[in-house]
Amino acid sequence: MIRDASTLPVTWWKSSYTDTGNCVECGIVDASAVVVRDSKRPTGPAIVFSRQAMAAMVGAVAAGTL
Repeated sequence: MIRDASTLPVTWWKSSYTDTGNCVECGIVDASAVVVRDSKRPTGPAIVFSRQAMAAMVGAVAAGTL
């Protein structure tokens, strides 16, 4: 976990499905890692995921199994 997500050298983006301020933002750290933060707390913490773990989570959400 990163304590202050605003210190990361990444470009943050929100889902194209976001229509309110209640969402997460993602950023690519490098070829093997991505980070996720709360869009309402840009200086709050970020969670680091391997790209494989993030892909598995997104796949599970899309399939309705998570």
